[in-house]
Amino acid sequence: MLTLVTIPCLSDNYAFLLHDDVTGQTALVDAPDAQPIKAELQARGWTLTEIWLTHHHWDHVQGVTDLVKATGAKVVGAAADADRLPPLDRSYSDDDTFEFAGHEVSVLDVSGHTVGHIAYFVPDTHAVFTGDSLMALGCGRLFEGTPNQMWASLSRLAALPPDTLVCSGHEYTAANAAFAITIEPDNSALAQRLAQIKAARAENRPTVPSRLSQELETNPFLRAHLPQVKAALHMKTAPDTEVFAEIRRRKDNF
Repeated sequence: MLTLVTIPCLSDNYAFLLHDDVTGQTALVDAPDAQPIKAELQARGWTLTEIWLTHHHWDHVQGVTDLVKATGAKVVGAAADADRLPPLDRSYSDDDTFEFAGHEVSVLDVSGHTVGHIAYFVPDTHAVFTGDSLMALGCGRLFEGTPNQMWASLSRLAALPPDTLVCSGHEYTAANAAFAITIEPDNSALAQRLAQIKAARAENRPTVPSRLSQELETNPFLRAHLPQVKAALHMKTAPDTEVFAEIRRRKDNF
């Protein structure tokens, strides 16, 4: 059995621990800040064995050196981005798989936010670790990639089982919700989710992870192909990628 723990880091980042109760192995996804991660490991009596990196941005990797020094954990990341990541012990490419404590992990290229961004899908725990690609009610800014790349990445993630937990890298959900409602003001599922988010944040509770089924119902960046979204944007006949690009443009200026 795998135990999933969400760790708030910095001002709005998240890291995630995956712990196998049988073997005692523990993986960390992204390392925004070593201190809260060390504290969580100590509180649970777990030993960190692996660090999986999604992309090279500082707020996802700056804790790696400290954690490796403290634990000897092996670092995993994208082969295509190895020159911009901390030193990797193992590197993987799109569609590669590896084993963690007897559980299969699939590597997905989800370029868009950056080129070489990867996600990790762990079927046994019904979770995908998406970094800054697919996010709760949003997606990452296109700092390096193109709309075509990001739409392809999001479409790939959208095809995972609906019960998949989306473990994304930031607490941006309230701001993302405020934007999403401008795209689909009549989306009842979105209105309900917005109320839930406000209640959660008022109590300082994380809104991450989220369920993919909920993202499919409410996240405008996953809904660019739908007729009602195209109609709302006056883009009824536009290709899906162009509609996605327009939603991303509006969000950047929101």
